[in-house]
Amino acid sequence: MATLFQGLPSSTAFSSSNKFNHAPAPTSFSGTWNNERKSSIVTVRSDARWSPVLNSATHKPQRLITNAVATKADSSLASTSSKPGHELLLFEALREGLEEEMERDPCVCVMGEDVGHYGGSYKVTKGLATKFGDLRVLDTPIAENSFTGMGIGAAMTGLRPIIEGMNMGFLLLAFNQISNNCGMLHYTSGGQFKIPAVIRGPGGVGRQLGAEHSQRLESYFQSIPGIQMVACSTPYNAKGLMKAAIRSENPVILFEHVLLYNLKDRIPDEEYVLSLEEAEMVRPGEHVTILTYSRMRYHVMQAAKTLVNKGYDPEVIDIRSLKPFDLHTIGKSVKKTHRVLIVEECMRTGGIGASLTAAITENFNDDLDAPIVCLSSQDVPTPYAGTLEEWTVVQPAQIVTAVEQLCQ
Repeated sequence: MATLFQGLPSSTAFSSSNKFNHAPAPTSFSGTWNNERKSSIVTVRSDARWSPVLNSATHKPQRLITNAVATKADSSLASTSSKPGHELLLFEALREGLEEEMERDPCVCVMGEDVGHYGGSYKVTKGLATKFGDLRVLDTPIAENSFTGMGIGAAMTGLRPIIEGMNMGFLLLAFNQISNNCGMLHYTSGGQFKIPAVIRGPGGVGRQLGAEHSQRLESYFQSIPGIQMVACSTPYNAKGLMKAAIRSENPVILFEHVLLYNLKDRIPDEEYVLSLEEAEMVRPGEHVTILTYSRMRYHVMQAAKTLVNKGYDPEVIDIRSLKPFDLHTIGKSVKKTHRVLIVEECMRTGGIGASLTAAITENFNDDLDAPIVCLSSQDVPTPYAGTLEEWTVVQPAQIVTAVEQLCQ
């Protein structure tokens, strides 16, 4: 029941008036769809008031506002200077959360390549070695399998290690330790050992970093039993998820996107900790549910501005928790909009979008009025050339066109 869009140049099933700016994608719908369910929906009248109507077939948004500039409060448009708290870049928010937890709990330690006096490849650990010493901020050799295994062993003894991969792609060298040890030891030891470890580092498609430095490992790690996965997308949730991951009794993989480290926003002065299993409602809407995470959150919000001007009212959810999914929040949205678009930077085959599609189909199939659409990256190594790199990743224009087709 899912539709998967690709981004490489090829023939397109869309009309000529809705061409992609970057690489049109073929559309394929499989299976049949039952549209006989009757229910009421909310439409926009020409006087801009909301009114319920009865639709005997499908829920089609009434595009009567053709020049709207906003229909919902857009938090991304709010001036950061008017918010309380202090302003930080995303990598600084990660550091602040890590530093607060190291001050709170002497069992928290950091290990990885160049995390000490150099401060990490993206300066997340800058200054921590001077403050906490070389034993709690441990520089390691270039041997991911060794120091990841050492961190897991440290967690077994009661420490709370944060294991940094200089690049998430390098952690493939430690896949055995992460899979067979980190995820399974609590079970295979009969509950004798807990593994309160955090594995974190930069990943995703950057700016011409090449194939080996543009890995998206969410799809690799999602099948490992016993591991939680979260992805941060703002300074606020970066700090809150970091603190929550450190305090968790379970092993947590925290995905950080390399292009979001310099994102700036205000965060509260008081302490806060976010849930590792909750999605974030970014923009409430009525016509279609758009599920996304990490960098694609900003591609979706860019597309949402265009969609609002076209008369659509998309609901945008940053799922944040990649394992497990927050099916409570997702389900409430699906039951309201009856249409789902998934936008991810992960690979098309076996990615987070594929797992999310399966979960929604299994739990909320009767609430859908159209097949689930999934926009994913290509199953190809990420090219070094900038123009080709863009073509492998979902772009805002593709999101706009997908929503238009989905809501027809």
